[in-house]
Amino acid sequence: MAVTRISRAFKDISLSFEPHPVTKDLPVLKNAAAITRSIRNLVQTIPNERFFQPLLGSDVRSSLFDFVDFGTATVIQEQILTTIDNYEPRVNNVKVEVDPQPDNNTFEVTVLYNIIGQDVPVQQFTFLLEATR
Repeated sequence: MAVTRISRAFKDISLSFEPHPVTKDLPVLKNAAAITRSIRNLVQTIPNERFFQPLLGSDVRSSLFDFVDFGTATVIQEQILTTIDNYEPRVNNVKVEVDPQPDNNTFEVTVLYNIIGQDVPVQQFTFLLEATR
């Protein structure tokens, strides 16, 4: 018998750490925004970067210095899928599309997913991966 998860509200603080102009509290990300930020942070975290969690993250950054082509895009896509499957239990039906843009030396990444236990439409966000020197 499969166990089904029931999600509840998710909250996370914004990493900008800019206080609200009136209340002076740190801004809070809720539900879909919190999960989107979590997925993006997981993709951009290098393994061994976080203390006491040496396996957390993905090895996408090392692939950014390879050729910007469909072969490298496939490797990046698999790395992102594996990372989300391993470290983000709040989502399922994850699809990742990686579009190489050789002229800009970047990869455009689109992530689509469903939030487990919530009746919301498919969530989607897009971001760029580029090699920084």
